[in-house]
Amino acid sequence: MNVYEYAMKVEKDGELYYRDLASKTNDVGLKSILNMLAEEEVKHYVVFDKMNKKQIIPTQPIVDVFTSAKTIFEKMREDNKAGTFSEDQVDFYKSALRSEENSYKFYIEKALMLEDEEQKAIFMRIAEEERQHMVLLENLVEYISFPERWLENAEFNHMEGGKTVFGQTVN
Repeated sequence: MNVYEYAMKVEKDGELYYRDLASKTNDVGLKSILNMLAEEEVKHYVVFDKMNKKQIIPTQPIVDVFTSAKTIFEKMREDNKAGTFSEDQVDFYKSALRSEENSYKFYIEKALMLEDEEQKAIFMRIAEEERQHMVLLENLVEYISFPERWLENAEFNHMEGGKTVFGQTVN
């Protein structure tokens, strides 16, 4: 299995995991975020598939996961909807977080090994998107661990110009 096939497997597994998590929650906001993350994984899969086939990589629309998630969380706060979640659900989201972290590290490592500048840039861009997914998942873990407190005290309303996201600084 080459690096592209491996990356495609990682992305496909991620998509299926997010879709499975989405199917297991009744929380409309979480379901939206998880489906958005699944679509991000599909987007990455397509890029790696094209790279593997040495085809032209289509320009992928950039989805601002933070803005989308912020909108969803703000709606949840307006509706004053704090769900209740089991410890198993927390573990599922922590597992997704670890997967995103592993993907991030893998893509950075592979980018540093590549000599082709275009391919290196693609791996770095996808690594950055995986890092954004990590930040989002960290917030999801916090939300499902303490939903009422999180919505009440959430820092997502302090995002300005993409610099502060859920209380974390983003470049």
